[in-house]
Amino acid sequence: MIKRLLVANRGEIAVRIVRACRELGIESIAVHSSADAGAPHTLAADRAVAIGPGPASDSYLSIPRIIQAAQSVGADAIHPGYGFLSENPRFAEACAASGIIFVGPPSQAIARMGSKIEARRLAAAAGVPVVPGETPDDQSDRGIAAAIDRTGLPALIKASAGGGGKGMRRVTDAAGITPAIEAARREAAAAFGDGTLYVEKLIDTARHVEIQVFADNHGQAVHLFERECSVQRRHQKVIEESPSPALTPELRARMTTAAVAMARTVEYRNAGTIEFLVDGPSFYFLEMNTRLQVEHPVTEQVTGLDLVRAQLLVAAGEPLPWTQAQIAQRGHAIEARVYAEDPAQGFLPQAGRLTVYRAPHIPGVRVDSGVAEGSEISVYYDPMLAKVIATAESRPLAINRLAAALRALDIEGVRTNVPFLVRILELPEFRDGRIDTGFLDREGARLAAQTPAVATARPPLPATARPQDPWDSAGTEVAGPRRRPQAGLARRPVRRSAEREGGRWPDSTESECGTKVGGAAGAVTAPMPATVLRINVKPGDAVKKGDILVLLEAMKMELPVRATDAGVVAAVRCREGELVDADAILLEWQ
Repeated sequence: MIKRLLVANRGEIAVRIVRACRELGIESIAVHSSADAGAPHTLAADRAVAIGPGPASDSYLSIPRIIQAAQSVGADAIHPGYGFLSENPRFAEACAASGIIFVGPPSQAIARMGSKIEARRLAAAAGVPVVPGETPDDQSDRGIAAAIDRTGLPALIKASAGGGGKGMRRVTDAAGITPAIEAARREAAAAFGDGTLYVEKLIDTARHVEIQVFADNHGQAVHLFERECSVQRRHQKVIEESPSPALTPELRARMTTAAVAMARTVEYRNAGTIEFLVDGPSFYFLEMNTRLQVEHPVTEQVTGLDLVRAQLLVAAGEPLPWTQAQIAQRGHAIEARVYAEDPAQGFLPQAGRLTVYRAPHIPGVRVDSGVAEGSEISVYYDPMLAKVIATAESRPLAINRLAAALRALDIEGVRTNVPFLVRILELPEFRDGRIDTGFLDREGARLAAQTPAVATARPPLPATARPQDPWDSAGTEVAGPRRRPQAGLARRPVRRSAEREGGRWPDSTESECGTKVGGAAGAVTAPMPATVLRINVKPGDAVKKGDILVLLEAMKMELPVRATDAGVVAAVRCREGELVDADAILLEWQ
């Protein structure tokens, strides 16, 4: 068995893995950047090792630093969590070369399925239907544009090495083709070091349903049923549930059979997810995620199985702890992702200190969180605060329970999307199961406009010992030790001026700035702490309304700062690569 595990991640998933280690008697080692010193995941683990400065490229994404940290403490295994290095075949290879167990699939499987182009080819070879589209050999902008012409509009431009919606752009008209190609390629290269693109036909009214699969080194490959993930904003999942309200027993059987066949075709090992688009009785392969998913608690709640524990056992060479015949769905589970963002201001991410953070203690509710009171929400990382999962014997009751839990979640110091999530759960269309991947693209702006700028949370329930719930076999709250904030550290509200125009969340948010926005008269200011990626203008340049003046990056998102009026640039007050504060003057205007 694994004796000492290094968790190469942060936040709630690191806390979750540490909990599984504790149950198995495995010593856990956390890693942290300078921005995460003293974060809950470091306090939850048995030991913690510093691996570098705040930017992920110099810490959580640095293979040499992670391997060095593992060697320095004598770890015999590394769990990558999700995101960061979890789907990097070079990382899996580096672990093997160092004699360290990688808790995940073989590097060959990661590489084959990490290329979305290769994954489409393998799916077709396995007899699994794929979304119509093209994988052009000509990777120039002109080649991709020609593939779009042949596929037809509307279309999706997608990154071959992508995941989590990164490097993806929707194209609905000819005028948007070139900008979308450029943006997708730039984002894919920045996120994955690979700007390879392909094209798929956009199916507007399809559902996004994924199948959880698991395989071991002893010839077993199983599925753990499905998760409905259609409630998305700009291709980023917001609410997930299981079972899917759309799948019939016959369709479920066909999809799970196809998913297991796909896992066997690529000789997969450990936990993975096969993602499909579902259009009526038809389904199409989208991609395979060669890692644990953010939404894995949904599956744990309806099956009563611990996926992280199984990951560790399989990585250690043990057989799967259950057979297909032993896996069954029971009840209904639904998860909402709580983010530090302001729906009323274009879903602009928030940075700052949590002056209050109290999770609800309600039977049938699980809260996976990597923050605590006093935690600093850093500009360097994704702004997800927690996942709230409700489980009940029926879908309507699970929805009601989740809404109640969200209302009882008490957070102060940053604005959150909690009121927005509650409004989604209250919509008749959602409660009736009438959802598809375009659901929030149609309804999101209206719901966000109705969301108050500052949410008034209901008082949390008393934090007494929580009664055991029959559905709650996978655990309750998994936050780290709670800390009280230091006096005087409440962060002032940041002035914001963001409006979305196209783009995609959480990797693309539009910020419009001009003479009427923030700071001194005639100044263009940063809407939040961010890194200056590119400056498109110089003093004396005449610009028109809508021109992108500066491209910022914060919390894994691009933030194009646009001019709200025509004018002339008087001065540039920032440098490319510079980290600027909220309300910092970027340009002066005349």
